[in-house]
Amino acid sequence: MKLITFNREGITTIGAIVSEEVVDLHLAYKKSLEAEGKIRAQEIANAFIPSEMTGFLQGGKESMELAKGAIDFALTNRVVDGSKLVHALSEVKVEAPVPKPGKIFAVGHNYREHILEMGREIPKYPVVFAKFANTLVGPQDDIPFHPISEQLDYEAEFAFVIGKRAKNVSEEEALDYVAGYAVANDVTYRDFQRRTLQWLQGKTVDGSLPMGPWMVTSDELRDPQTLEMVLTVNGEERQRTNTANQVFSVKHLVSFLSTIATLEPGDIVITGTPGGVIQAMEPQVWLKDGDVVRVEIEKVGVLENTVRAVKGE
Repeated sequence: MKLITFNREGITTIGAIVSEEVVDLHLAYKKSLEAEGKIRAQEIANAFIPSEMTGFLQGGKESMELAKGAIDFALTNRVVDGSKLVHALSEVKVEAPVPKPGKIFAVGHNYREHILEMGREIPKYPVVFAKFANTLVGPQDDIPFHPISEQLDYEAEFAFVIGKRAKNVSEEEALDYVAGYAVANDVTYRDFQRRTLQWLQGKTVDGSLPMGPWMVTSDELRDPQTLEMVLTVNGEERQRTNTANQVFSVKHLVSFLSTIATLEPGDIVITGTPGGVIQAMEPQVWLKDGDVVRVEIEKVGVLENTVRAVKGE
């Protein structure tokens, strides 16, 4: 499945993309229960397929299977009691797949070519920092360029989302804890990042983590270490790699991070960027208002956002 969070007529809920259409998963499941004569249909729907993505992921494989049934019901019964269960993609606003994660882990220095261009050594352990939910924007949003800096950079990233609670997980079972995968762009204010030894202030500016265009569930992507990833700016290729080039694989990162913190459903991990960032270029031509940044990851999707200067700050 391709899972999304979307907004329509001021209401935000979760959905699934099917052939350029959006199935309202919460409403479809509720209506399917009512069709079965369930008296507490609303309460059951709230428990198993709630309208918020983190709550849905907490339901684990059971909720995933029920969602597949809800999709089938919606495609057969597109309007029930005057309520549309299926919308054209053009009729909705697609948000970041998980708008309110409990944690966002980011991994630095995880592609050999990027490590070499930055003049660093291959790390023995994952280099980990944090981003926060305020950074998240969706596939239809602009990248806000706040006037605190002139050094705005991109970082194409392969992201994964945790699907069930994980603590001290082995690498052998690690992928069982992944709900799905998405495309991300770790937008970075480079001068803020370099002001101190800690990178946090350059990485947590509002709107600095575009993510989407959906979350591909892990049952449809069995091997996350074979995927081509390309970033372009205004059509010019800047970054290209394959996830096979990661120093620390998705399996390793799930296992490693679960020894540090208990991972919860909805937690996001962005797994690092390859070579080709602006910071390593000569001359350095930073992102500017109007630039279109496009990140494509094989079998996952395309994330394209436009940089927009924020006025009046």
